[in-house]
Parts: sequence; structure tokens; C-alpha cells
Amino acid sequence: MKVLVINAGSSSLKYQFIDMETEAVLAKGLCERISIGGCITHKANGKVIVKEIDFPTHKEAFKAVVDCLTTGEGAVISDAKEISAIGHRVVQGGEVYSQSTLITDDVLKAAIDYSEIAPLHNPPIVTAIKACQEVFSKDVPMVAVFDTSFHQTMPEKAYMYGIPYEYYEKYHIRKYGYHGTSHKYVSERLAEILGKDIKDLKIVTCHLGNGSSITAVDGGKSVDTSLGFTPIGGVVMGTRTGDVDPTVITYLGEKENLTPAQMSEILNKKSGYLGISGVTSDDRDLRAAAEAGNHRAALAGEMQRYGIKKFIGAYAAAMGGLDAVIFTGGIGENSVECRSGVCKDMEFFGIKIDEQKNKELTGTEANISAEGSKVQVWIIPTNEELAIARDTKRIVEAL
Repeated sequence: MKVLVINAGSSSLKYQFIDMETEAVLAKGLCERISIGGCITHKANGKVIVKEIDFPTHKEAFKAVVDCLTTGEGAVISDAKEISAIGHRVVQGGEVYSQSTLITDDVLKAAIDYSEIAPLHNPPIVTAIKACQEVFSKDVPMVAVFDTSFHQTMPEKAYMYGIPYEYYEKYHIRKYGYHGTSHKYVSERLAEILGKDIKDLKIVTCHLGNGSSITAVDGGKSVDTSLGFTPIGGVVMGTRTGDVDPTVITYLGEKENLTPAQMSEILNKKSGYLGISGVTSDDRDLRAAAEAGNHRAALAGEMQRYGIKKFIGAYAAAMGGLDAVIFTGGIGENSVECRSGVCKDMEFFGIKIDEQKNKELTGTEANISAEGSKVQVWIIPTNEELAIARDTKRIVEAL
């Protein structure tokens, strides 16, 4: 079986084409500037092919993907019929979808219904899925893999907010969590590496990037996670606030005479590393500015690491123990400073890393624990595309 994995945004479309017999990536690429121009970068057969193509809509982008997969130097199949199934990343599935599912009209309607919670993500994803359906034969099954599904195992005490219960009943206001596909993949991968049953492990997974979340994985199930109703809570992020006293929002809105939409813009796009440092939302640039003596940039980094440290401690308490901490995502996998700062002074907690390993093995799949550390600390590069492909294969084979 060969599976095409799609991760679509409003103006972009990332893809990977995976042979599920070997789980080898046959090709991957990115369509950019959809609706405002168009460019596809396709990687296959050891070659990188870049084409400037007009993409008025996602439909034209999908046609370009098919063309690259089947013709020219980057061809890996001779006909689109060799694509057995297509897996789509969908951010918000609410309480309706606790696992990945075959895409139907009802699934698309539910994704649109939850757009109020994920307005930046769900609408363009649905648009892309509909465009994909137009390009590919109806015989090609498509599967939705939800970021929120993995967190549907959280108990009520973890996902409910202390607001009147009627608002949960009327508007489904609760913690949903995000990055679930990544948290699931890296926790299962660790169990595989260790040769242990994941049911016997208590793990804190730290998915750290421009958007970040920390999850408590107890026995292979998410029992708590840092992101909540929307992807804004938890630790401070690139442009998002992380946890904040709700009254700050109403107070600031009144003082600055801001509309709810303007307040949302500040909380989502002008806060985090960018808002604190006044310099950048990129973790790499933030570290460079801090090293150059920028106090506010250094402060943003300290807040990031302090927040992650607190969540690790809290989730160990929630699970009643801790066997391992995993760092993943762009920052988690590649920032020596982040991992070092988070694990500093955690020896009392059973966490101690080998700083030499931390530096030398950054960006690789590696155990960076120091000798004698009671809690293992791992870097595990995430592979959400493979996780989506696996779910897609499982569902399609069961049809």
C-alpha cells in the first residue's frame, strides 16, 4: 500500500508519499503561495525539483503534486492509481472523533462546526480536502487524522474548566489539546526503543516548536496536556501567550478599548517570544539575541524553560511517577539550550542529563540521560506524517 499524506494550510500544502510495506518515504514536497502565485518544491530520487506554477486554489496544487509524482525526474509511480489512500491532518475533531476516521460528508461538516475553536486551521483543511476529492478518483479512500483524538482519553477532572457547567453543555468549552499525533508517535516510539509495553510507562512528552505543548502519557494514554480549548494556553510560544490570568484579557481590553477580535490578535500573533522580546518569534533568533545581551530576549527564553519545567513536575505528580521525558518538535529536537535549561537543577526529581550527549546528539534519536539518572531523557524526532500514514493504512485495510 502506498499512502499520500497531506498537511494543508490556507496558502500551503505539505505532502509525503510513503510506501507502507517498508515505511519508506518515496517523495515529499511543499506547495506554497496558493491563491497568491504558486511554487512547488518536490523531493524524490535524490533530486530537488522546484517549479513556479500558478495555484489559484488548492485544486491546482493537488494536480501539481500528482504531476510531480508521476512524471519527470521526480516520478516515483507511473499512474495516480498507484496511490492507495490519502491521509489528511485535521487539527480539531472535538469530542466527536476520538480516533482517526474515514472522511465522509458528516466528517467534513463536523470539521467545519469546530472551526470556531480552530479558525486558523480547520477551514483551510476542509477546503483542501474538498479540492483533493475533486482531483482524485472516488475510489481512493481518504482518512482524517485529528490532532485532538489522542487527548480524548483525558479524564473529566483534567479537561473541564471551572466555569459554569452549562457553558460546557451549550458550547463544548473544555480542554481539547493539540499535537496529539506527535505526542502519540514519540511516546510509542520510546516504548519500541526500550522494548517495553507502553502500558508500563509514565512519560512526559514535550512537543516544542513555534507552537508547543506538554503531555502526560500514562500507559500510552494522554491523561493531561498543556494546550486547552484552543492552541494558545500552556507554555509561552512563538507568538502565543501560553497560560495567562483571564482577567488580564478583560482588563487590557477595557484599558486599550480593544474588540474581542483585536484582543485575540494580540494573544495569538503578537505575544509570546515576539511580544516579550520585541525582536523575534523564532527560537533560534531569540537565543542569538540573548547571547548578544538582549535582556528581554533572554527573559523570553527563561520563561519558556521555566514553564516546561513546571509542567514536567506537575504531570509527574498527576501520573504518580515518571519514567521518561521526551523532547521533540523543532525546538525540542534541536535546541541544546532549551533541553539543558529545562533539566537544570532537576536532579532531586530524578532527572539528570549528560551535557556532552545533549550537545553532540542534538537533532538525533538519542538518550541524553546522565549515568544514574532515575528518569530517562530522550530526544526523539517526531514523524507525524508516518503516524498519519499508519492510521490511514489501518483504517483502509479494515474496510
